[in-house]
Parts: sequence; structure tokens; C-alpha cells
Amino acid sequence: MSNNLESKKKSSFSGTIGFVLASAGSAVGLGNIWRFPYLAAQGGGGVFLVTYIVLALTFGFTLLTTEVAIGRKTRRSPIEAYEMISKKWKFLGYLSFIIPALIITYYTVIGGWVVKYLVTYLCFKGNAAADSSFFTSFISSPVSSIIFMLIFFALTAFIVYNGVEEGIEKSSKWIMPGLFILIMIIAIYSLFLKFDDNGTVRTGWQGFLHYIIPSFKGMTVTGYLEILLSAMGQLFYSLSVAMGIMITYGSYVKKDVNLPKSLGQIEFFDTLIAFLAGMMIIPAVYVFFGMDGMSAGPSLIFVSLPKVFQSMGFMGQIVGIIFFVMVLFAALTSCVSILETLVANCIEVAKISRKKACLTVTSIAMILAAIICLGYSVFYFEVKLPNGSVGQLLDIADYLSNSFLMPIVAILTCILIGWVVKPQWIIDEIEADGVKFKRKKLYIIMVKYIAPILLFILLLQSVGFFSLIEKLFS
Repeated sequence: MSNNLESKKKSSFSGTIGFVLASAGSAVGLGNIWRFPYLAAQGGGGVFLVTYIVLALTFGFTLLTTEVAIGRKTRRSPIEAYEMISKKWKFLGYLSFIIPALIITYYTVIGGWVVKYLVTYLCFKGNAAADSSFFTSFISSPVSSIIFMLIFFALTAFIVYNGVEEGIEKSSKWIMPGLFILIMIIAIYSLFLKFDDNGTVRTGWQGFLHYIIPSFKGMTVTGYLEILLSAMGQLFYSLSVAMGIMITYGSYVKKDVNLPKSLGQIEFFDTLIAFLAGMMIIPAVYVFFGMDGMSAGPSLIFVSLPKVFQSMGFMGQIVGIIFFVMVLFAALTSCVSILETLVANCIEVAKISRKKACLTVTSIAMILAAIICLGYSVFYFEVKLPNGSVGQLLDIADYLSNSFLMPIVAILTCILIGWVVKPQWIIDEIEADGVKFKRKKLYIIMVKYIAPILLFILLLQSVGFFSLIEKLFS
């Protein structure tokens, strides 16, 4: 694909460190801090953990490698990148644009929730945050929820507005090390927690062992399949794949960057952070709430953890501040990558400046995010989703993007690379400048056969196919 693209001015990361930190920042978001721990807790602790690591090194590696290589080879954001591969597949670029467009409408809302809790703890009102009604009262307040969403969105837009090197890369270079240090501090602290529950003493170390040691007690084939699919779904969150982000970031990577090495570092950093997030949250919840606390699900960090902090007394106020600063960092780096993908596509397709694209996308997305905020108050309603869950506007947007569109985009990308243009198209880019691609054989097998099959099974589960079959034969 030799053309005159390189002659055009293209934003880029300054080098390997900038790319790795920005990509890891995108990958390390609420999916790691919030979603991974509760999925691990519900999925048999160590069973989920081992399954996730194996999938990250195979399935996740395949999707991540494919998207970054597409970006670097085409030097384009998703819409134009897919068109350059094959004009017949341009539609896939538009599909991948829709996903971050949907995600940003609710991710900024959740980011606003994080800002609200941080402000609450900074004002030393942690006891109020621990009240069972606090979270519900806040999200059902039309004005308050929108204000905090706008604050979070403004921080995100400011970074993207300043460009790749001066905005995204520079912010990642101080946010990511800070995030890692904060997670390490809280994770180690959690191991030493102890609580006497009417004569039954529970320790953080016991919770940690539950987290890392696989338990197959009472597990069925169907039960493990659910864990496997949950781990696969989590990889989309964790690695920021199938939403155009890694194609966009790949387009900013210089040709002299060793891709296999850089991608390995992103894999390692993302998995390490996810592991530490579980190490940080699961022992703490276990200590104060026992095994029952593990079923808190998505409400874990906004409902269960404030109660944990409250039980720590004054120290809990400090820990709460540190924790929500850390979550804000994680949410911010991920949201920056989402907005950057939308802005980059608009710059290329509409041929407008970064500043104009950023202001336009931000303005539209803010309005849509405000509507999502009102989904818990003015526009409140409930609808049963195909996967069996019941949700509001936020849940609908999340389902459409993560459970429906992302598997479709990933499947089609595997078909395009595995069967239409062939894996060698990607391998040539990976091995540019004599770089050795040690996992080449694994990549070919995964992208052609295993990944599409696994993704198709995940899609069937997401649309409720297995539940329907179960009902028909029960």
C-alpha cells in the first residue's frame, strides 16, 4: 500500500514510550478498575483470572495486533483505513465509528459519577457517600448528574483539543505512572485488612486467596462457558479493541517502533493493572461483607466500597480520596482515547482542523450524554434487553455498543484480514525493518479460525440465543 500518505502531515507519538503509555491508558479504564473485579469475584476467582490471562495472550493479542497494524500500515483512522484495505469493506469503518460515538455518551456520565464521589470525599463527607440512598439520589438528580458529567467531559476535551503529543501523550506520561502507584498502595493495604463479624474473623489475605486460587467446586460445563464468555467480553473493555481506538492510535505510531515488543508491553501492563484492581477490591469487599459482598456487580465501586471506606474510620476518608483520584485517572485516559478516535475520523473525513473537529464532536456528544443522564430521572423507563438484563438509556447504549456491535466489528475484521486480504498483509507490517514476529503462527491460526468462532459464540450469547434454546428445551 505504497502511496503518498506519508507526505501528508500526520500527528504521531514521539516514540515507543508515548505509544505504550497512551495505549495502556486507553486500555486501563473503568473496565479494569470497576468491571474486572466483580466479574472475577462472580466467576470463581482464580478460574476467571486464569481464563482471562490465557485469552489475553491469544484472543486479545490477535485483535490488538490486527488493529494497531491496520492503523500503522494505512496511517489512517478507521473509516478511511478500512476503505484503503478494500473499498467494499468501507462500511466496517463506519460501524467502528458508531461504537465510540455510543460509548462516549454514557462513559462520560459514569466519569461524572466518579468526579462526584471524589468531590464528596475531598469534602470529607465519606459517611454520606456510604449511605445506601446516596448513589440513587445523585443519579436521579437531573441538574447534579449533568453538571458533574460536563466537568468530566471538559477535562477530556481539553486533553484531546491539545493534540497527540502535547495532549494525549504528555498527559499519559504523568497519569499512568501515578495510576499504577495508587493502585499498588491500595492493593497492598487491602491485604492487611481484618474484620471481626460476630466472632468470625475475615482477613484481606483470605479474600486474596479466593481471588487467585481457582475453585471448580460445583462448576458445570455451562457455568464455565459463562465465565469464558464473560472473560472474552471483558477483553473488549480492557484492550479497547473493536471500537476503532487502536486503529487510530496505531496510525500515530512511527515506522521505527518495534510493534511486537510494544504490543507485548501493552498486554502486560493492562493485565497487571486488571490483576491489581482485583487484588485491591476483592479482599476489601470480602473482609467487610464476606462472600455475599462479591455479588454486588456493577454497583461495587459506587455502593459497596464507600461502606468499606466508612468502616475504616477517618483513614477511610483518606483511602476514599486516593481511590477515586485513581479511578478518575483511569476513566480519563480511556475517555480521551474514545474522543480522540471520533475527532480523528472527523478530521480525515470532513477535512477540518483538530480544534474545529474537537469542538463539534464534544458539543454533540455533550447533548447526547445529558440525555443519558436524564435517563435516571426525566426520561426514566425500563426495557428488557436480549441478553436477559433490564436497563435504562445508559444500559441500552452500553448493550448496543459492547454486546452487539463490538463482536460484529471484531468478527468482520477477522474475516477481512484472515480470508480476504490474508494474514500476511498484517504480518508484513509487523515485520517491517526486520522485526521478528515470534507469535506469527499463533496469530494466523487465531485470526482465521479460533477468534471468529469465539466471537460468534459471544455474539450469540449477547443476543440471547442460548437462553432461548434453553427455554425451548426446558
